[in-house]
Amino acid sequence: MAKITFDGIEVEVEDGTTILQAARKIGGSVVPPAMCYYTPLKGSGGKCRVCLVKVTQGSAKDSRPMPKLVASCITPVQDGMVVENTTNEDVLNARKGIVEMLLINHPLDCPICDQAGECDLQDLSYEHGVSATRYEEERRKFNKIDLGPYIQLHMTRCILCYRCVYTADQITPNRVHGVLGRGDAAEIGTYIENVIDNDFSGNVIDVCPVGALTDKTWRFKNRVWFTKPMDAHRDCPTCSGKVTLWTRGEEVLRVTARKDQYNEVEEFICNTCRFDKKETKDWTIEGPRHIERNSVISANHYELPVLNVPIVPNLPSSTKKKLPQQ
Repeated sequence: MAKITFDGIEVEVEDGTTILQAARKIGGSVVPPAMCYYTPLKGSGGKCRVCLVKVTQGSAKDSRPMPKLVASCITPVQDGMVVENTTNEDVLNARKGIVEMLLINHPLDCPICDQAGECDLQDLSYEHGVSATRYEEERRKFNKIDLGPYIQLHMTRCILCYRCVYTADQITPNRVHGVLGRGDAAEIGTYIENVIDNDFSGNVIDVCPVGALTDKTWRFKNRVWFTKPMDAHRDCPTCSGKVTLWTRGEEVLRVTARKDQYNEVEEFICNTCRFDKKETKDWTIEGPRHIERNSVISANHYELPVLNVPIVPNLPSSTKKKLPQQ
């Protein structure tokens, strides 16, 4: 076990744990943001540099600070390590510069983008971005590409986090897309359109932190904050069958995998559950999905207070309400 101090908070974690995972064990506002790291995907991280932190003490044995900011998602902890994130001005300035770089080629598509309201880049730019850009060169432009019968790629929005590539590598039988080109010519592609077609291809939509990979069955149908996310399950021979249904009234607008407070998929789901089962009769509804991260999704107050908690078991804590004492 190793003890580290993160933004003045001491935490004990297992040896080999990364700084980012140690911070997540603390939780709250001290956790560095991450655009490329994804816990279920081996080898992810170290691409976007958003999670940079300052190590002011390397370990108990070597108290020297690390000379440069390090990526917390791929840097393992050492016993006695002291790390600064929100309390270090250099870290905040570096993060602001990285956000500016990520937005250089990113279009202002938020008003029409299906990812709006649950976009990690939106949250990041709101917290660490600037209101104006210094970039004067021409932005990269790409045509929309149909990667498969259910997936459309908007390469103009892509930040090259590699999540979709790792997902296809690790949970599908054959990866047919990847990063083509180098440097500022790098892009996600397949050379041949409409070739991504396997039982788990839809998961690349869930792992995308921006609106680059979109669900064709959901495109432009509704705004996410007008929908109600509901946990549901079914007996599926291909996957766990545990999903989140995004509904409006009795209509199921889309189906996604369940995600945790860091917007990471808990269990990957198959395309049959995601694209073919769009009626409530296909599912056993468990109750409202509690969105643990800050999001406008919660603004429609779909989690109504429940007075008789014993009658409706396993409810999120936000839905419980105590009766006033007489």
